[in-house]
Amino acid sequence: MSIQVKDVEHVAKLARLNLTDEEREMFTEQLNAILQYAEKLNELDTEGVEPTTHVLHLSNVMREDEVHESLSQEKVFRNVPDEEDGQFKVPAVLE
Repeated sequence: MSIQVKDVEHVAKLARLNLTDEEREMFTEQLNAILQYAEKLNELDTEGVEPTTHVLHLSNVMREDEVHESLSQEKVFRNVPDEEDGQFKVPAVLE
């Protein structure tokens, strides 16, 4: 499989990109180089190799949930410019 200039032009049109002739040629060469590398990887013998989602073994690195005392409503609303019925009051954003 190889990429032709018309393929690059088609993708550029979909992406609404205006490419120069030099850019079309450059991208065609670069995309073909990427495909050649992928083909080379297909030559590797992967028989018996377990599929992996990550090369390093990772486990949950998040801390344990711990219950902490929350701020009182009085402390929460201490610096609030406007409050009504235990809720922040802000200017309307919709008409």
